[in-house]
Amino acid sequence: MHPVRKQRLIIVLCVVLFSSAAVGLMAYALRGNINLFFPPAEVAAGKAPLGQPIRVGGMVVEGSVQRSADSLAVRFEVTDYQATVPVVYEGILPDLFDEGQGAVASGVLDEQGVLRATEVLAKHDENYMPPEVAEALEASKAKGMKGQGE
Repeated sequence: MHPVRKQRLIIVLCVVLFSSAAVGLMAYALRGNINLFFPPAEVAAGKAPLGQPIRVGGMVVEGSVQRSADSLAVRFEVTDYQATVPVVYEGILPDLFDEGQGAVASGVLDEQGVLRATEVLAKHDENYMPPEVAEALEASKAKGMKGQGE
């Protein structure tokens, strides 16, 4: 093999090796930060991973908000009108958080199916709803309509 050709081959192999290593390291670093959205129906069906960060969104069930008398702990349920997911959160809730309103909770799902939330987001005006919550609610309503028509 000609020395110039051999040198080019070594350079190309080094570039491919280092870029592959860089992509692999970036993928490894980002995998811990992935936070997937699941509607309550998928959580109830067991499709949501346990012990990994996820987001669950839907409407806060009327009458489900229970506040602790001696701490900032709050327990409530989120529904997509097909299933409900209990959520436990310790902290200050957003001002617009209320029963019957849209909310998204980020946290970790435990073995009992309770979401241990680290963050709760509420819609910011009467017309806005997070896109993934709106899509999940529309999908569950469509499934409900199909079941009623048959």
